[in-house]
Amino acid sequence: MAFDHGGTIYAAARQLGCHPSEILDLSASINPLGLSSAVRSACLAALEQVPHYPDPAAKRLTEALAAHFRVPVESVLAASGSTHLIHLLPQVVPGSRALIVAPAFSEYAHALTRHHWQVDYHLLSPDDGFRLELEPLVEELRRRQPQLLFLCNPANPSGTLYPSRQLRELLDRCAPTGTLLVLDEAFMDFCGEEHSAAAAVVQSGRGIVLRSLTKFYALAGLRLGCALAAPELAKRLGAALPPWEVNTMAQFAGVAALADHDYAAETRELVTDERDLLADTLARLPGITVFPSSANYLLLRLEAPRTAARLQEDLLATHRILVRDCSTFVGLDARFIRVAVRTRPENERLIEALGQEIQTAEGERSRHA
Repeated sequence: MAFDHGGTIYAAARQLGCHPSEILDLSASINPLGLSSAVRSACLAALEQVPHYPDPAAKRLTEALAAHFRVPVESVLAASGSTHLIHLLPQVVPGSRALIVAPAFSEYAHALTRHHWQVDYHLLSPDDGFRLELEPLVEELRRRQPQLLFLCNPANPSGTLYPSRQLRELLDRCAPTGTLLVLDEAFMDFCGEEHSAAAAVVQSGRGIVLRSLTKFYALAGLRLGCALAAPELAKRLGAALPPWEVNTMAQFAGVAALADHDYAAETRELVTDERDLLADTLARLPGITVFPSSANYLLLRLEAPRTAARLQEDLLATHRILVRDCSTFVGLDARFIRVAVRTRPENERLIEALGQEIQTAEGERSRHA
């Protein structure tokens, strides 16, 4: 399986012969504030416990997650990242056919095909801002009768946020076909829990919500996420996990992160302000279309003949900036890139670099005209 994700900063550094810290990584959408001081302290405290095995039940973490998401403890399953749970689902849920609302995170399809599931796609269009219309999707459910339906909210890579009432209606519309809704809310923390449909999904017993702590709390290197589902489904998933699934440091970090409400508020304020400013500024550059986003990243479409692969290569080689080439996403072509929202100086560095690359491209076209 080819690795086609963002965050390949170590490979990029090897390619350039530099230290990873010299590269501005905008390909992975991680909190620009980095680790909170509370999480740093918790990680240091966890070092004292490293000689011991982790708590296999991750009891303190599970209780903290249940309180945070306002669901019963029995409905929470902590794991070493939500991607691990994605790969677990085709092993645990009976069936052989899945439908993915695309463009979407590639690991849904990778996990399904590894376990010989048939994968179909319900494609959303960039021409109408990746709008989700329920009736065409429901018709697709009736026609294909999938056992699993994957949907990300806010969407990745577009950043489109679908209203929770629409997701609750979709949950009801999955019932006649017996389809289990897999609602990936990996970036929901950046929007606010008032937009989450987690409680409705758990209560219905007809779905599962995937949450990640790696993006919002800058824990990508520790790997931490969870599933929220009806107790019976959560128990089935848990039975398929290996022992000591969540390491001690991740457990300590997760508990501390969820309790740091000041960090969460500061993050949402920073990301909202910087995202809006970055989107407005990038939209003024010639040859770039910026799609509205509610997450901590922006999807950009480049004017032909400029390609994402060429721009990614030029930004890295000339400016040591790494962006996400989105040509590998089903439903997108070779002209889409995704950039993370970072701090003001980092965002300004991207804007300056893009401006220079556009100017260089214009110069090349003029010389060949």
